[in-house]
Amino acid sequence: MAKIQANGIDIEYEAFGSEDDPLMLLVMGFSSQMINWPESLIQGLTDAGRRVVIFDNRDIGLTTEFDGQVPPSPRDIVKGIAAGEPMHEKVPYLLDDMAADAAALIDALGADKADVMGVSMGGMIVQLMALNHPERVRSLIPVMTTSGDPALPPSTPEATAALTAVPEERTPEAIADLAVKGRAAYGSHPDVRTPDDEIRANAIAAMQRSDRPMGVARQYAAILAQPRWHERLGELDVPTLVLHGEVDNLILPAAGQDIARRVPGAKIDIIEKWGHDLPEAVMPVLLNRIVPFLGQTAPSGPA
Repeated sequence: MAKIQANGIDIEYEAFGSEDDPLMLLVMGFSSQMINWPESLIQGLTDAGRRVVIFDNRDIGLTTEFDGQVPPSPRDIVKGIAAGEPMHEKVPYLLDDMAADAAALIDALGADKADVMGVSMGGMIVQLMALNHPERVRSLIPVMTTSGDPALPPSTPEATAALTAVPEERTPEAIADLAVKGRAAYGSHPDVRTPDDEIRANAIAAMQRSDRPMGVARQYAAILAQPRWHERLGELDVPTLVLHGEVDNLILPAAGQDIARRVPGAKIDIIEKWGHDLPEAVMPVLLNRIVPFLGQTAPSGPA
């Protein structure tokens, strides 16, 4: 792992594969660190001829922390937006800023463009990369994410409660318990879901690496206050593959379908038994969709 300066912050990243191969940037979701990317997914993408780069988004993991900046509460953000207040001006940063981080990272790594794939919040970020920084995006893969249209059906109450749950005590054991409960609430079907003991171990490892509850709060504020972008998606002119889980109840499949409907020429795959997570059992299925798509968008050189 290493640090690189981009967009005025220090970004923790790790690269896999040959520097001679075209760059592929993976953008992680809300509150999640780059160590949560499955190794089998990274290996499959490098085997497909990509230099894969993963990184910690701002305020999470080992990337620059926006310490001391306190966002409005989620309730105040939602109320303010409903009242027509410019809440995008009242939060420490927006998803637009996180998209600018990722675009600047591509440049800092010496690449012209990258295939960009993002999950959940990361899927929102890669859409904004394609809209705001099209010169940096070779192809677009939004995964388990939304177009941002507020008219889309919301998460189930159980999924929302699990996502926003806060432990009574901030201990590794309590964080691990919440991770297991969350995965049960919005994760994949039990046939393919990651075993509970592995979920617990991963949660504890992530907390030991970095624990930034206020970073989580600021990222959530960025999601809520981000000006909506769904009506801009028709402007895109980039190969796009949308992937979504059939049983995702945190961001429903209708949200992924809306992206595919709005982006000209976009393809979509809805995958059986897959929820809002990255279980090992689903990785071969994802690679079977992603690798052929990348083959159709391969550049002539390593840009």
